[in-house]
Amino acid sequence: MARVCTICGKGPGFGNNRSHSMVATKRRFNPNLQRVRVWIDDVPRRVYVCTRCLKSGNVQKAI
Repeated sequence: MARVCTICGKGPGFGNNRSHSMVATKRRFNPNLQRVRVWIDDVPRRVYVCTRCLKSGNVQKAI
């Protein structure tokens, strides 16, 4: 599964893990995606949406 929000297109961010000795290893920050039923083109569909889009009301949930 691609870790991308269907609405805003937010994907993972990348950075470094830092140990106590400051050794850097690669890591990724995945967005908080939820699988919800939303109305897309007047059809309810299950898509992955980030929580920021859900909280801001960018999607209309299908019940």
